[in-house]
Amino acid sequence: MKRWLLRITGFLLLAGLVVWALFPEEYVVRGPLLDRMLGRDPAVPTHEVVDLRLQAPPGYEVTLWAEGLGDARFMRFSPGGSLLLAQSRLGQIVHVLGDRDGDGFSDGHRVLVANLDRPHGIDFRGGHLYVGEGSAIARIAIRESGPDSITLAADPERIAEGIPEGGSHWRHSLRFGPDGGLYLTVGSTCNVCEEEDPRRATMLRYEPDGSGETIYATGLRNTVGFDWQPGTSHLYGTDNGRDLLGDDYPACELNRIERGGFYGWPYANANAEGATEPDPDLGEGHEAEIATTVPAAHAFRAHTAPLGIIFVRRPNADPVYRGAALVALHGSWNRSELDGYEIVSLHWDDEGSITERPFLTGFEVDGDVIGRPVDVAEGPDGAFYVSDDYGGAIYRVARAADAPPSGTRPVQRREGLRSRELAARAVRNPLDLIDAGSRQALEARGEALFAENACATCHLEASAAPGVTLKKLEGLALRYSVESLEAFLLTPQPPMPTVDLPADERRALAVHLLANYGE
Repeated sequence: MKRWLLRITGFLLLAGLVVWALFPEEYVVRGPLLDRMLGRDPAVPTHEVVDLRLQAPPGYEVTLWAEGLGDARFMRFSPGGSLLLAQSRLGQIVHVLGDRDGDGFSDGHRVLVANLDRPHGIDFRGGHLYVGEGSAIARIAIRESGPDSITLAADPERIAEGIPEGGSHWRHSLRFGPDGGLYLTVGSTCNVCEEEDPRRATMLRYEPDGSGETIYATGLRNTVGFDWQPGTSHLYGTDNGRDLLGDDYPACELNRIERGGFYGWPYANANAEGATEPDPDLGEGHEAEIATTVPAAHAFRAHTAPLGIIFVRRPNADPVYRGAALVALHGSWNRSELDGYEIVSLHWDDEGSITERPFLTGFEVDGDVIGRPVDVAEGPDGAFYVSDDYGGAIYRVARAADAPPSGTRPVQRREGLRSRELAARAVRNPLDLIDAGSRQALEARGEALFAENACATCHLEASAAPGVTLKKLEGLALRYSVESLEAFLLTPQPPMPTVDLPADERRALAVHLLANYGE
């Protein structure tokens, strides 16, 4: 055992030396990613912290609308007014309840669809919910009997399969366009490389039934959010620029995406003004492709990681923002000074020039991060809802006349929500649905896999290698089902490596973990 631990320690030291020797000096890890590498969990901000830190434009107020949401990614309001949230790593979509008791906050949430494969983008059409999964598009019939009353009418149906999966950018966003087509983005597998599958780093288009897959646009490294500008046919998408070229290069991009357009990656990047420049690693020899690159419509600051984007559509919206776009800047990791971590608004003038303004700030102050905005949704109430996958929360930004009255924030609400969640989870053990014989075999195999993959060295104090910050295993049954834990093992948070196991062995490992570390 001692010899084995020395080998692990040696490997960690060697890995550190390799990183130091091979990565350029521009390789900087700061903020939330560093926290995860060191095993530090984020602290969900309290209502008081939100009041002190988050700043909206004059005349607007911010509230912590919902919490305890884990991997809170993309959102969409249903035709009947229900707010749905995709939790990619948990493999589910939750219904975030409205404010039925009148206290100015969400009444909690419930799982609407479970056992999905890394869901991300969601949209509605013709009585169905459409979901962009890890390698497929799912369509699910829904029922709505009134506001905030969505239920499922059928099991998920995969209408398109074989979509490229995995890699560095594995989430798929989707939504329906004004032409009735279903649009879906596929990110790159890497920071910068030439892809083998021509569908990587693209936007794809499908018919509503999942047929007719075509490549709509290429050269899009990681376009996560996209929307159509009201009153035009213009499609705009956010794109994350590559890393490891310094604090301020290249810019992240807003692109006006057109059919057949090429947007540069991996041969070209945008500079701070949005102009196209050859990539220093892969640009040489690809002058022809670079010459055809469509320049960015707008340049965001480097490494700010723009994700969700929506155009403000409501006719009675604030005139300052009606027709503008709101963009979630998830925030930098490969930068010596953190940047992003905010919502910005984009405003078009009569000549088509775009001006960027701050809209919701304060998630990061002097290196202290309390949230990472992912998506923005415009509610039927006229408020804007912002998801945060760092604090596992949703924030509501509303004009002051529509915001909860001052002094109504329930200071003890966090404990109440936690108690209700624990009570709801206690109703059914996630292992109860597995018959005793199968469960015993799965636990035994999972225990062996836990040992074979040296999981204890990072999770159990008695087996930890020197210098390793433990990521303790506890309370897993409060956060995961067997299926959602399987999904997490397939796409874990860094620095935990992907568990390279077939599906049946991932299931066995998940059962072992829930059986031994569920409480």
